[in-house]
Amino acid sequence: MNEIASVSLAQPLENIADELGRSFAEYGFAVVRDHGIPQSLIDEAEAVSKAFFALPDAVKRAYKIEGGGGARGYTPFGTEKAKDAEVFDLKEFWHVGRDLPADHPLAQFMAPNIWPAEVEGFRETMSALFTAFEVAGARVLEAIALHLGRPRDFFAASVEDGNSVMRLLHYPPLGDDAPEGAIRAAAHGDINTITLLLGAEEAGLELLTKQGEWLPIPAVEGALVINVGDMLERQTNGRLRSTTHRVVNPRGEAARRSRYSMPFFLHFRPDFLIEPLPECISADDAAPPPAPISAHDFLMQRLREINLA
Repeated sequence: MNEIASVSLAQPLENIADELGRSFAEYGFAVVRDHGIPQSLIDEAEAVSKAFFALPDAVKRAYKIEGGGGARGYTPFGTEKAKDAEVFDLKEFWHVGRDLPADHPLAQFMAPNIWPAEVEGFRETMSALFTAFEVAGARVLEAIALHLGRPRDFFAASVEDGNSVMRLLHYPPLGDDAPEGAIRAAAHGDINTITLLLGAEEAGLELLTKQGEWLPIPAVEGALVINVGDMLERQTNGRLRSTTHRVVNPRGEAARRSRYSMPFFLHFRPDFLIEPLPECISADDAAPPPAPISAHDFLMQRLREINLA
């Protein structure tokens, strides 16, 4: 059986494009090493993130933007719930997005960032990490473009000034009062183009295979776990899969520890029209290809489904 691909981004993309593509087609996931995000920056970001989540609840809640759908700032524990889930996820998080000048044509789609004054270095560190994620994500997209038989810069224009979001996540230690059936992150698919996840070393991340079985994702320390989101699945007419995944509650000692992670949700530009690529459409397809839709309309449709819009 083919495994989830684990590749080094330091080698020529031509050497890994098809291995990544195979993994994204079968599992929707791949593991990427040598991604170019410096370990020193990752360590600094984790320290700053932990410092924020350790602040008193009232201080953190002051950074919750009412009516903002959680797009920027703080989202408290017990807010987000997966599509069709009965209970809320056991997590709190902070979102950093793209800062655009007020006169930018896409500024209306992206609210300005807010920054916690209580944590020294938060803004500088997280801004640097956002940029580093973008560079790594662009390289993964180049490999996907080569796999699809397109020029390597095929995705560049569609993600330029995209509505990407970096999420700092804290799953607190599980108390005895955790609601029955709640898990750290219930089964869900990602809405965006691709997701790059840092901090998956702690066990718990699982994907749902085509055979309907939950498969743990083996993450190497410092590696990125990459998965396909719904937007890219739609653009490739299902050829690359946006796979349902979840974070399960650990057992034993690990349940008494916090879990931290930093996913980067790489998005198309809000005005980009997502339509299936002709090379991904076949007369043998079971269903007709999905209708074109702008990235912004698709995002809004999905956010309403998960209680964030």
